[in-house]
Amino acid sequence: MTSGLVVTDLRKQYPTPAGPLAVLDGVSLALARGEAASVMGPSGSGKSTLLYIIGGLEPPTGGTVQLDGDDPYRLAERELAAFRNRKVGFVFQDAALLPQCSVLENVLTPTLVGEADRDAPARARALLDRVGLADRRDHRPAELSGGEKQRVALARALIRRPALVLCDEPTGNLDRASADAVASLLLELHAAQDTILIVVTHSASLAARFAIRYELIDRRLRPLVG
Repeated sequence: MTSGLVVTDLRKQYPTPAGPLAVLDGVSLALARGEAASVMGPSGSGKSTLLYIIGGLEPPTGGTVQLDGDDPYRLAERELAAFRNRKVGFVFQDAALLPQCSVLENVLTPTLVGEADRDAPARARALLDRVGLADRRDHRPAELSGGEKQRVALARALIRRPALVLCDEPTGNLDRASADAVASLLLELHAAQDTILIVVTHSASLAARFAIRYELIDRRLRPLVG
C-alpha cells in the first residue's frame, strides 16, 4: 500500500529504574484513504502513545510508520515538523485552543507556518460554517461551550486538508448530548474528505460507530469483530 497508512511491528519502551517498561509490542495496522478506525483500551494501555507515534510526535523504539509512502522518522527535524503540519490533523481531549485568539484565528493557526496559503481564510470560514459556528468566528474560546470548542478543534484539524486525522478522546470532556453531536460531525466531515481517521476513546458508544474497530490490550492491537 503506497497510499494510506501502514504501521508495522511498532514497539515502544520507556526507561525506568526497574528496567525498560514496554507500552507497545508488535502493533501493526493498515488503513487506506477514506477509512476510519476506533481504538479502545483501558487507561494506561498505550492508546495515546500509539496515536502520538503515528502522528510523528514521539519516535518508536522499533517498527515503522509510513503515511503515503513516507516514514516521518526518517526525516530531518525541520522536514518532520513540515510533515506533521501538512499531512496530519490532531484533535485532543482538551481542545487546546489559544485563549487570546478568535475562533477564526484558532482555525487558521496551522496555516501560519510554511508556504503562504492564500485560500486558507476562505477554507476556514467554510469549515466554520460546516461545523455550525459561522456566527461565532470572532468570539474567543472562553465564550464557547465545550462542544463548540471541540468543533473549532475539528475545523482546525482539517484546515490543511491532511491525509491523516488523529483524535485523542475527542468527546471525553463532553456531556452525552454534546459528545453525540461532535461524534456525528466528526464522521460526517471525514466522509466528505479523502482522509484517514483514527479515534482513540474510552467510549464504547463512540467506538461502535466505526466500521473498523480495535482494542489495545496487553501492548497489542486486536481487531474487534461484530
